[in-house]
Amino acid sequence: MAQQSTTVEVKILDKEYLVACPEEEQEALLRAARHLDNKMREIRAGGKVFGTERIAVMAALNITHELLERDTMSDATSTLLRAMDNKLDGALGDGSGR
Repeated sequence: MAQQSTTVEVKILDKEYLVACPEEEQEALLRAARHLDNKMREIRAGGKVFGTERIAVMAALNITHELLERDTMSDATSTLLRAMDNKLDGALGDGSGR
């Protein structure tokens, strides 16, 4: 079954964009647009980057960096939890009654 797509208006740095989006993804798209708008406004307010295109690229780099750091943290957490699980298994025995 094909997803029903609608057009959603998002506003980023006071400019409106029309984006095609499946109905069930509209709220996620609006959240993403708000997040991007906030990041771009922070960069513009810093006064070191000029031009909408450059601000957008810097915001994209910052958001990508945050996501990669989060993924790295998740991988590190998973590794730590696996190591703790292995140590617990070793300390408690393997459950075979030896």
